[in-house]
Amino acid sequence: MGDISTSTLVIILVVLIFISAYFSSTETGLMALNKYKLKHLVKEGHKGALRVAKLMSRPDRTIGLILIGNNLVNIGASAIATIIGLRLYGDVGVAIATFGLTLVILIFAEVTPKTLAALHPEKVAFPSSILLLFLMKILFPFVLVVNFITNGILALLGVSSEQREEHSLSKEELKTVVNESGGLIRDSHQNMIVNLLDLGKIKAEDIMIPRNEIYALDINDDWKNLLKGLTYANHTRLLLYRDNIDDAVGFIHVRDALRLLAKEDFSKTTLLRAVREIYYTPEGTSLFVLLQKLKQNKERIGLVVDEYGDIQGLFTLEDILEEIVGDFTTGISVDPSSICIKQPDGSYILDGSSSMRDINKEMDWDLPTDGPKTINGLIQEIMADIPEAGTSILIADYPIEILSVKDNKVSLAKIHQKIEPEDTSD
Repeated sequence: MGDISTSTLVIILVVLIFISAYFSSTETGLMALNKYKLKHLVKEGHKGALRVAKLMSRPDRTIGLILIGNNLVNIGASAIATIIGLRLYGDVGVAIATFGLTLVILIFAEVTPKTLAALHPEKVAFPSSILLLFLMKILFPFVLVVNFITNGILALLGVSSEQREEHSLSKEELKTVVNESGGLIRDSHQNMIVNLLDLGKIKAEDIMIPRNEIYALDINDDWKNLLKGLTYANHTRLLLYRDNIDDAVGFIHVRDALRLLAKEDFSKTTLLRAVREIYYTPEGTSLFVLLQKLKQNKERIGLVVDEYGDIQGLFTLEDILEEIVGDFTTGISVDPSSICIKQPDGSYILDGSSSMRDINKEMDWDLPTDGPKTINGLIQEIMADIPEAGTSILIADYPIEILSVKDNKVSLAKIHQKIEPEDTSD
C-alpha cells in the first residue's frame, strides 16, 4: 500500500469502521426482534419482515455470514491502522494504532450500533436485510465452508445443527407477557386474558353452588307451594326433584311455566312434561373442558356430581363466564364487607361456609384452595376434628379464631392479618 496516500488510508479505515458497525448492528437487530411480532408482520406481507424471516430460517448461516464479514472488515481495518501508525509515528505507531483502533471499534463499531439496534431492532434489521441477502448470495460458498466446520464441531459435542428451538410459550410465560404489555393492552382486557388462561386450573367444584344452597322445588310438594316457589323464584331455571335432591327430575324454565299458565293447562303433569334433561359433570372437570362441553351440548346449566354420582352442587354458564370477565351483577367492584366484616382491630369476621376462592379474590389473600373449598372445610381438615368455639389455629400464616360452631360445622370465624415471616438474612 506504499502508493496509497495516508489520507486515502484514513478514509478507507473510516469506511471499514462504518461497515463493521453495520454488521454489528445487524446482528443485534436480528437477534433482538420480537419473533411473535415478526410472524405477525410476515402474515401481513411486510417486505422487510419477509426478508428477515428468510434470513432467520437458517440462523447458523446468517450468523456465519455476519461474522465472516465483520471479521474480514476488522482485520482489514487493523492492517490499515497499523500502516498509518507506522507512517506517522514509526515503530511506536503500531502500539498507538492498536490501542486507538480498539477504542474506536469498541465505541463506534460495537457498543453504539449494538445499543441502537437493541433499542430499535425493526428499524435496523429490516433495511439491513436487503444488503445482507445480497451478501449471502456472493459469500454463500464461504458461509457453507464455515458452517460445515462449525456444525462438525457441534456434532462432536452432541449438538445437531438441524435442531430447532420451539418458540412456544407456556401458560405462565404467556401470562407474564400479557401482564408486562403495559399500555398496549387495557387492564380489563389483561385480566380477561389471564383469567381465560387459568380456566384449565379451576374445577367445576370451585364455582358450583353447594347443594344445600340450591334453590329447588320438590315435585311431590303441595301444588300451592310449587306455585308459590315458581312465583317468587329469582332464577330463570329451577331444579325439580322428588323428595330428595339426589332424585333430581330436571330443570324447568320459568318461561315455559308461564306459557303453560297462560294456556290454563298448568298442573304437575304438564310441568313434568316441560322439564329439560339434566346435564351432569364430575366435580373435577376443568372449566375450560366444561365450557367446551356446554357449547357442544348447547347447555347453560347443570349439576356437579362426585365419584359416587351424588349431587354436590349446581353450576351455570354465567358462573364460568364470570371467572373470565368478572361479575355480571354489578359494574363496580364487590365490597369485601359483603363477604368479610372488618373489625376495629383489622381482623375480619366471615361465615364458615364462605368460599376461599371468593375470599382470596376479594381480599387479595392467599389461603390454600387445593383442598377443601370453604373455611369450615379447611379448618376441619387441618384439625382433623370439629373444633369448639374459642379455638384458634394458624393456617398459611393467617391466625384464625373459631367464634361459633353450629350443626357440626364452623359457622363464624375471625381471620387476622397474615403474619409476615421475619427477615433472617442478616
